Amino acid sequence: MTDLGKIKYFLGIEVVQTATGFFIGQKKYVQEVLERFNMENFNPVGSPTEPGLKLSRDIDGEKVDSTYFKQIVGSLMYLTTTRPDIMYAVCLISRYMERPTELHLKAAKRVFRYLKGTTDFGIFYKKSEGPILTGFTDSDYAGDVDDRRSTSGHVFMMGSSAISLASKKQQVVTLSTTEAEFIAAATSACQAIWLRRILEDLHFYQHGPTVIHCDNSSTIKLSRNPILHGRSKRIDVRYHFLRDLVTDKTIDLVYCRSEDQVADILTKPLKAEAFKKLCGLLGVYSSSF
Repeated sequence: MTDLGKIKYFLGIEVVQTATGFFIGQKKYVQEVLERFNMENFNPVGSPTEPGLKLSRDIDGEKVDSTYFKQIVGSLMYLTTTRPDIMYAVCLISRYMERPTELHLKAAKRVFRYLKGTTDFGIFYKKSEGPILTGFTDSDYAGDVDDRRSTSGHVFMMGSSAISLASKKQQVVTLSTTEAEFIAAATSACQAIWLRRILEDLHFYQHGPTVIHCDNSSTIKLSRNPILHGRSKRIDVRYHFLRDLVTDKTIDLVYCRSEDQVADILTKPLKAEAFKKLCGLLGVYSSSF
């Protein structure tokens, strides 16, 4: 074995270690991707998606090369490793790889324009903060225009920076906001259990329940007491294990205000001000900060 010293570059990920923590980013990779798709001269924008954007299959739209579009999505997917701020946008455009149109390509180009102005962004992990795992869960009810399915989003933090996150369309059509939020919370609980086990293998033991923040009070009440029969009778039984986790004190769902819900950035397009705030809460900064 050869000691190569402190890690600086690995699989396209740049690592900068300082006395206060370490920063991971993909500046070189971003520049290469922009050049590859001839986007390096585009004007930058402040967010990866337009506020209120609703994409659809666009059946009557002009088709674009699906192979080219898939290459764009694939390149952006790898970038989400250190750029959680583009996770929702990439999730959204990836739904239309089968038959992309000019509308979908325009949305993808918007992501590139955002990256153009934020090439040096990444995640900063502060050294002084402890290994306490906390999570945020959210859903955008019936956000998909075509099949009316909701989008689930969750993010788990250690200290003030994200270590695990996801943005994914739910597999079932929900009939209420409570149902959509409950399914999203159950999905995030599964991730929490997996992360707790990984951290135990690394000897970072989690004492007490893992707190998951949710901005839907009905979901929290339902996880603790199944009295809301009218709202819960349609929820698939496979999601009700969330109640057992709360009862066993493995998970603790805690209410948070919508404006402090970090997972919002993973479920819907936001206005520039809210988007910038949540980026900071995720630990996304410029390498020059």
